[in-house]
Amino acid sequence: MKNILQIAFIGLFLITLISCQYDKSTKRSIQYMSDTDMYTAVPYDAYSSNPYFSNGISSQLPVEGTIARGMTVYEYPNSEVGYQAAKDSLRSPFVVNEKNLTKGKKNYDIYCAICHSATGDGQGTLVTREKFLGVPNYKDRDITTGSIYHVIMFGRNMMGSHASQLNEKERWQVVQYVEKLRADLIK
Repeated sequence: MKNILQIAFIGLFLITLISCQYDKSTKRSIQYMSDTDMYTAVPYDAYSSNPYFSNGISSQLPVEGTIARGMTVYEYPNSEVGYQAAKDSLRSPFVVNEKNLTKGKKNYDIYCAICHSATGDGQGTLVTREKFLGVPNYKDRDITTGSIYHVIMFGRNMMGSHASQLNEKERWQVVQYVEKLRADLIK
């Protein structure tokens, strides 16, 4: 019995050893995609020359007049004139309801409360630690739905834009929550 196990073990070892050999002379005989397709892709660095585009540049700008999928056009420019126009005429396309206010509060707590405080009085953590000074109190400001949205979109004074952190609906929800905070401060 021992001899049979030893012979089986040696045989298994030899089969394993033979099967692990690699013959370097064998080459792949079939390539399913040619070199010009995706099998061997040619990487291009940004702004390097690229023969496939008419202007010869790898990085291409979007076609004029197009917007990214899921985005909408914001027609007010990032200027004082655009701010005043948004302040006077921009209105929220969303209904004020508990669901929107709850989501607005959640995003406000993440992005705004650190400076403006949870109540909107302008005494957030960064202000009380004197990292930023002059953060406005919503009660003292002449703000409207449009002006709040415009400031979230482009930023104003020391505040930067939050357009990349919040999508359009989230921005409007934050606007609704800021208006609620302002109404609570005025009471």
